[in-house]
Amino acid sequence: MNLISEKTTAVSSVPTATIHLPPVKSFSAWRIFIGPNGLRAGWRLLIFSALVVVLLGSFLLIRNGGVQGFKEAQKHAAEITVTPLLMIKSEAVAFLLLCLATLIMGKIEQRKFSEYGLPLRWALGKDLWRGSLWGLLAISGTLLTMFLLHGFRVTGLALHGTAILSSIVAWGIAFLLAGLFEEFLCRGYAQYTLASGIGFWPAAFVMSGMFAFGHAFNPIETGVGVVATGLFGLLHCLFLRRTGNLWIAIGFHVGWDWGQTFYGVPDSGMLPYHNVFSSSFSGPQWLTGGIVGPEASVLCPIALLVAGLVFSRYYRKNRYPILNTASSRVTVTAS
Repeated sequence: MNLISEKTTAVSSVPTATIHLPPVKSFSAWRIFIGPNGLRAGWRLLIFSALVVVLLGSFLLIRNGGVQGFKEAQKHAAEITVTPLLMIKSEAVAFLLLCLATLIMGKIEQRKFSEYGLPLRWALGKDLWRGSLWGLLAISGTLLTMFLLHGFRVTGLALHGTAILSSIVAWGIAFLLAGLFEEFLCRGYAQYTLASGIGFWPAAFVMSGMFAFGHAFNPIETGVGVVATGLFGLLHCLFLRRTGNLWIAIGFHVGWDWGQTFYGVPDSGMLPYHNVFSSSFSGPQWLTGGIVGPEASVLCPIALLVAGLVFSRYYRKNRYPILNTASSRVTVTAS
């Protein structure tokens, strides 16, 4: 009994270490910026957005000769006819600057460019062509249904001879670059990073909602067109989730837009130019989409839902990488 008492006294006499915790207020302030796995996704996304705005803004100012030139260009933007060459130039530069911003963030985060959904080794591969075919079939089915309901008809050829081939190739290149830029902007780094913070589908709804919200400022846009834009975003997120990359989404984007110009119908209000066929609408706006085009028709959301169901039938496994934020390479240590 005495022996136990002596041991207890000896242990209790050992000096204890004092742990100094940071003040509660300081700790809470750090939590705004730093999570358990490093710099929070929202701040990384903010840095990326700032990079994109600075790079694209600088390009626009340089191209238009300064702020005043940019304001003048905006005033006359509606009067400019969008040609394949004009789109190729603008979309190519925008896409390259977007890639530069992504490369900078990848360098900071020590991640490969391909991790953000755009593996360049698969460029022009089967996924792109498969997506393009599905996009073309979707817009063709939409217009065929509209024709059967007496809202659309092809009135004849708008081009002849070699001009048909030049239209097919030029618009193909232009819409490929447009698809690369828009898909990588909305579902590349932004989707990857936001998903690491809130999960894939919550991030998909946020990004698709923002994409639709941006289209809502189009003065000729309709409510159906805004909803369809959001559904486009969600469908392309489904493609990304099931394939693990953006190439089918880019292909679908290309096929849909190229098909609209091929058939000679408006594309989100952009009037057809150098189109292969001439066509006309007749009937109510809810059916035809009016001057906005098929994207504002009630048939568009139906076509997108059908495309999503068919795609899900053949692509059932999720291949988009599961983001393990615990192994995040972006770390900031609070001292």
